[in-house]
Amino acid sequence: MITCTRKLHFSAGHRVVNHESCCANVHGHNYNIFVTAEAPDLDSLGRVIDFGVLKAKLGSWVDTYWDHTFISAPNEDLRLLDAIAEVNNKPVFPLPYNPTAENMGLYLLNIVCPKLFIDTGIKIVNIRIWETENCYVDAS
Repeated sequence: MITCTRKLHFSAGHRVVNHESCCANVHGHNYNIFVTAEAPDLDSLGRVIDFGVLKAKLGSWVDTYWDHTFISAPNEDLRLLDAIAEVNNKPVFPLPYNPTAENMGLYLLNIVCPKLFIDTGIKIVNIRIWETENCYVDAS
C-alpha cells in the first residue's frame, strides 16, 4: 500500500462539555487537518489520488460545515446555541459527540470520508487534527 496526505485548515469554536478545566468555556481554534489516503496501486499518472481531489472533497465539506462556525455536543447548551444561531451566518454544527479533537477526527474518518470518497477507489486511513500548534490527535 502507498499513502498520500493533504493538509487542510479551518477555524471554529467549541467547548468541551464537562471538561475539568478551561476547555469547558466557549473558545476557538485554528485547526489543521492532515487527511491521509491509501490505495492498493497508483493510478495511471503514478498517484494515490490527486491532492486537489482531497481538497475538493473533504476541504469543501469542512468549509461548508465546520469553518467559522460553532461545533456543539448534542443536546447541550441549548440557550448558548440559540444565542450563537442569532448572530452567526452559519448554523451551529451538531457533532453527535462531545466536540473534542479526538471525536472530530473519528467523525471525519468514520462518517464523513467514507461517503465523500466512495467513488474514488481510495480509502482514507488517517485523520490528524492539530488543535493547537502543540497538540494533535490521530484517528486511524
